[in-house]
Amino acid sequence: MAVHDQPGFGWCKPGVLKIVLGFLGMGLIGYILGPPLYWHLTAALSHDSSSVSSSTCPPCVCDCSAQPLISMPEGLSNNSFADCVKHDMDVSEDMEKNFAELLSEELKLREAEALESQRKADMALLEAKKSASQYQKEADKCNSGMETCEEAREKSEAALAAQKKLTAMWKLRALQRGWKEGAVNSR
Repeated sequence: MAVHDQPGFGWCKPGVLKIVLGFLGMGLIGYILGPPLYWHLTAALSHDSSSVSSSTCPPCVCDCSAQPLISMPEGLSNNSFADCVKHDMDVSEDMEKNFAELLSEELKLREAEALESQRKADMALLEAKKSASQYQKEADKCNSGMETCEEAREKSEAALAAQKKLTAMWKLRALQRGWKEGAVNSR
């Protein structure tokens, strides 16, 4: 008996499977695209409705300087708070002077800090220059030593080449006079 002929496997037919996969795909698309579309539509609708309602609403006029800061019930009055809010010229000038003094002290402190950090930076720069000079001297010594070694190596190579030529010449003369390599003459 074939698999598709067995009872319970009717949903595995190609047509049914395509329909199920189509519904799953549509659901997935709705799940992904639904919330952004919803928020865009609600924002657009609320913007349209707010523009209609805002045209009918008159602008608010509020002059808070004429009103007291704390409204007291009738019969009770506390003018001392309202008096504190008034602009007192003597106190204001003293406050401005104190504020100016504080600012100048702050500037002097910051200037002193800047000078100290500049001094430290100059000291560090001087130390760095000294170290760099010392390293440059060491490098110069090393380079001089390398040049000396290179010259000595070149001289020894030239001496070795001359010695090899001289040895080859003596070996050739010895072979011409009958000397055989590996034979020892005992006289």
